Formats: sequence, structure tokens, C-alpha cells
Amino acid sequence: MSEAVVEAGDANTIVNDFSRDKQVFGVPWGKAMMWIFLLSDTFIFSCFLVGYMSVRISTTDPWPLPSEVFALSFGGDPIPLILIAIMTFILITSSGTMAMAVNMGYRKDRKKTFWLMVATAALGASFVGMQAFEWTKLIMEGVRPWGNPFGAAQFGSSFFMITGFHGLHVSAGVIYLLVVANRVRNGFYERRGGNYEIVEITGLYWHFVDLVWVFIFAFFYLW
Repeated sequence: MSEAVVEAGDANTIVNDFSRDKQVFGVPWGKAMMWIFLLSDTFIFSCFLVGYMSVRISTTDPWPLPSEVFALSFGGDPIPLILIAIMTFILITSSGTMAMAVNMGYRKDRKKTFWLMVATAALGASFVGMQAFEWTKLIMEGVRPWGNPFGAAQFGSSFFMITGFHGLHVSAGVIYLLVVANRVRNGFYERRGGNYEIVEITGLYWHFVDLVWVFIFAFFYLW
């Protein structure tokens, strides 16, 4: 009988933790949910990239060379991939500013946390803007999801689907960063006990987006 009472008490404790939005098993709920979301997103991007490799390997038409296609981003400039290299540098830099924002958040330095998150969002917005410029140039040169003048028709559909899906994640991340940064500036988290855990959770998402781009860069622009 006593064991049943103890088990009921443990169950009530877990239920109360859920209802109060506290942590269980040493991991805050917000961080646990973000890890679950990122894991599911990893499966999606993995399926996209594996599908891209399968299509590229199995197609009988010649696959477009990156040096021929992406040099068009600068109107046929003889230095290929320079725009994509800048985009990659921007995202890597944004990971650094996000890491510093997390550090400042745990130091409860509200001002520095805010500006570092704004800087990260600005870098992310710059990346999206450059990607839009790249898309515009490629579309003007005849690259479409159903065909392109450089080789296999599957190239266009794979490129626009995968880079577009990643660009959507970056755009959502920029909005997410600005919302959290505004709450940091207004002292929202200090009024709730000074817990800046949300800054780290935001950083997890942003670092994931940056890491995914490294794989996209390698698969599309270098291979």
C-alpha cells in the first residue's frame, strides 16, 4: 500500500513539473523541445541531401558544373563561387556572434546580449538577401525547377528545394532572434527571475542552421 502511495506521489510531482513549466531529469523543457525539433529537422535535411545524391548519381544527363553555373551570380565573373564564399563566411561569423550573445546572457549583461543578437539577425538577413540575389541571377539565366540550360533538369528542382528550405529556416531564425532580443532589451526575462535560458535555446537553433549550410555548400557548390 505504501509503495502505491509513493508511486502516486512521484507521478504527481512529474505532473506538477509539467504544469509549472519546470525542468525534469535535469533538462529544461524548452531546451529538450528544441533538441527534439532539431532532431526531426535533421532527418528532413538528411532525406533531401540523400535524395539529391541519388538523383545526381543515377541521372544519365550530364550534371551542371558549379564553376559554370554559380559564376553567373556575378554575371559570369571569372572568379567562381565568390558570392557563395561570402555567404558562408557571413553564416560562420553569425555563429560567433550568437555564441557571444549566449555568454553575455548568462552573465546577465542585457545590453551586450541584445546587440549581439541583433548583429546575428542582421548577418542572417544579409545571407537571405544574397541568396535572393543568387536565385534572381540563376532564374534570369534560365534555371528552373523543371529544367535548365546547363545539363540535367533535376538540378534546378534539387537546388531550389533544398536551398529554399534552408533559406526559410534562416528567415524564421532572424524573426526568432529579433523577438527574443526585444524581450531581452525590455527586461522580460529579468522580470521572470532573470533566466536567460531562452538565449541559449535560440543559439541551438541558429548553430543548427549554420551547420546545415556547411553540408549544402559542400554538396552543391564544391562537389
